[in-house]
Amino acid sequence: MGFDTTAQTTMRFFDKVLFFDGYHGLVSDSLYNAMSPLQLPSGLIRHRNDLYATKISATQLASIGTSLEMNVTIKASCDNYDRIGNVNLALVPKGAASYHPDSVDRIEIGRYITPFMNKNKQPDTVPYHYNINNVANLLKETSITSAYDVWVELEVFGVPYAANTEVAGCAGRSDVFFGSLEFVTSGATAAENTNLLVPVTFKHNLNNYDSVATDQVGTTKKTFDFNVSTALTDAMLVLITSNHGANANGEEYNRRNHFVYFDNVEKLMYKPGRTSCEPFRKYNTQGNGIYSPSPRTDAQWQSFSNWCPGDVIDTRIIPLGALTAGSHSFRIEVPQAVFAAGQGYIPVSLYLHGKTSGQFVSVGELTQGNAYATIFPNPSHDIFSIEAEEKIEMVTVVNLLGQTVFSGNTATIDLSKVPSGMYWAKITFNNEQSLTRKLIKN
Repeated sequence: MGFDTTAQTTMRFFDKVLFFDGYHGLVSDSLYNAMSPLQLPSGLIRHRNDLYATKISATQLASIGTSLEMNVTIKASCDNYDRIGNVNLALVPKGAASYHPDSVDRIEIGRYITPFMNKNKQPDTVPYHYNINNVANLLKETSITSAYDVWVELEVFGVPYAANTEVAGCAGRSDVFFGSLEFVTSGATAAENTNLLVPVTFKHNLNNYDSVATDQVGTTKKTFDFNVSTALTDAMLVLITSNHGANANGEEYNRRNHFVYFDNVEKLMYKPGRTSCEPFRKYNTQGNGIYSPSPRTDAQWQSFSNWCPGDVIDTRIIPLGALTAGSHSFRIEVPQAVFAAGQGYIPVSLYLHGKTSGQFVSVGELTQGNAYATIFPNPSHDIFSIEAEEKIEMVTVVNLLGQTVFSGNTATIDLSKVPSGMYWAKITFNNEQSLTRKLIKN
């Protein structure tokens, strides 16, 4: 989704900051400066070797418009394996000079997987891109910014031990990756006062063998109960999951159906994974890992890979429509999950975002996976047409109460018999990817 290039503002929060061994205690500032070509910037907090934070200034907050994109760049140092990384927002009491990550509310706004990189080969960087329009709403929300400073966190867990022997120039080193992060924004910058944010869970490690991780040992199922303080005219859940566990037959290499329930009603079923990881082969410059010397077919990739090293992990938007105040529940189940040798986990991050007074959350075009489609005309009085590269398996349209008003496996959506207003169309393709589009009937 493009911006008006004449009105873009770019905010660089981290510029080639250097991360160190995630299993090691925090390295000293002097060692950081000795190892990094760029000295520690002022205002940067290094919570751990894998987690850095900086406060979003009042000037930066005031410049955020209605459109917001996020770019992360990871550069190779002395880790040559695929690792998980993420970007978070932390809500810190106003005026605090620092904070402990576990003592404040945090939400995850982007997750990615680093590739098998060799710092001596090109390309030695990998870009990750996100559309986070709804986050712009939250960063403009006065009820949040008046009570909290918002800190942005860049996290990437790296381990140098293999690279110490496998990558020339890495012997004895503990630095693992360089990381950069920026926001690019445009549109109206006026403050907002109708957004409600409910952080539900942050990187909860779901599995079937830990009584805290699951509702019942032996099942991969977790319920999160939470309260919504006021009725919402438009609400959605923002969910990020990815499967980890490198054992044979473990969750990292097997695609399982994930089921999502809200107030005990099924809202989403998805199976993580890309159609193919070939587009990311170029970033995997180290001769190991899941990339064979020759390209693999789509079927081969789908037979064992949950993710592509060098790719983003999907952020899944679950539209809820109007929502009553009070207690609600979210449940995620992965019935076929097998955690070989009692190891592995599925990190689950979730928050609820809603509007309190007759408005709709601005989320842009929501995509799960690499699916693509356009809907036209939009707005329309009755008929909407879908143009897509993949074959359509199912289209479901719901109103703001979450009620289905149309379903079918057609490229034509007929809303001639429903009232004017806003609707959500979920399009599922035969490659198991899906996306959600907002429809306006006039």
